Amino acid sequence: MSFQRQLRLGMVGGGEGAYIGNIHRLASRLDGAWQLVAGAFDVDPERGRAFAVSIGIDRARSYGSYQELIAGEKGRADRVDAVAICTPNFTHYPIAKALIEAGFDVICEKPLTATLEDALALERLARESGRFVGVTYTYSGYPMVHEARVRVAAGEIGKVRSVQVEYPLEWMATAIEQQGNAQAAWRTDPKKNGRGGSIGDIGTHAYHLAGFVTGLKVEALIADLATFVEGRALDDNAHVMLRYEGGARGLLWSSQVALGNSNGVRLRVFGETGSLQWFQEQPNELVFTPLGGRVQIIKRGADDLSEDAKVRTRTPPGHPEGYLEAFANLYAGFAEAIRARTEGREPGALGRNIPLAYDGLKGVAFVESVVDSAESAAPVWLTPVAT
Repeated sequence: MSFQRQLRLGMVGGGEGAYIGNIHRLASRLDGAWQLVAGAFDVDPERGRAFAVSIGIDRARSYGSYQELIAGEKGRADRVDAVAICTPNFTHYPIAKALIEAGFDVICEKPLTATLEDALALERLARESGRFVGVTYTYSGYPMVHEARVRVAAGEIGKVRSVQVEYPLEWMATAIEQQGNAQAAWRTDPKKNGRGGSIGDIGTHAYHLAGFVTGLKVEALIADLATFVEGRALDDNAHVMLRYEGGARGLLWSSQVALGNSNGVRLRVFGETGSLQWFQEQPNELVFTPLGGRVQIIKRGADDLSEDAKVRTRTPPGHPEGYLEAFANLYAGFAEAIRARTEGREPGALGRNIPLAYDGLKGVAFVESVVDSAESAAPVWLTPVAT
């Protein structure tokens, strides 16, 4: 990867003790395309400034709030090119809106916003302003996920019949939000997380992954949400039956209370003439089974993979690549898309098929439909998101 200069990155949230903030910082610098130069890292201004200085940010660009960051960066000749939002869900909309209106590109954690109303407004603002808004649906960064997408589109498994996708975790199997765990506390607060618990936090990842690989659109769904930990205000387990346009059926399971599962993202796609399976804890392999044929293990790094997979592959087979590299692929893709827009050209392979504001909007609309279905104990027929 070569370029004239690094893109300058700012960050809101993601300060000391924030897991996802560190992931963004590591991923953004893996390819050398980005340099983190500014940030407002904490709701406590002094703590945020101290953290910024501790990771090498110039004190003059260590801000106490996102408003200060916008004011401080807007007039600089070396202003940031984009700002990563690594804050709880309910803050995404006001921060992203203010950044876009000030002329900054945005990289936002999922879900895009906490409410559908805000998601609609933000996607429209991004589209009409021409600003770039990328959404970090991490699993679409894996090379073998792109390989699966290419193979489905090429008809290698025939018409899709069934899609099974799941995202089970165990980390909230007890009421850790009542024991001082800040990350669990805001995720179980409807005012901060939105209407969906596990379905909004991790189910949205599963939904995006299934749609990304298959290209299918959900036509209708029926959902069963459960809250197994006593006193919790939001769901911690979700089962959703999906009906796709064209007749395919699907099942989605997300859980924050599935003991024995650390990060068990799994996708299985069954077609008329074959199937594909991918498991996030074995991310370098894609299992392909043709009708009447032998099971084939397709390995990342193989010579005959698609260009979409190759361009996101960093090491030869046998040298594991995983979550951090997938996240870095998103940042590399975001950088390529921003550079291509600035240079007035079409983006290269890395800058295509990346999650953008509309993907974030669809994710929020999905969560809303799931909660509506669960609350009414009835199917919900989805309509195209009106933007």
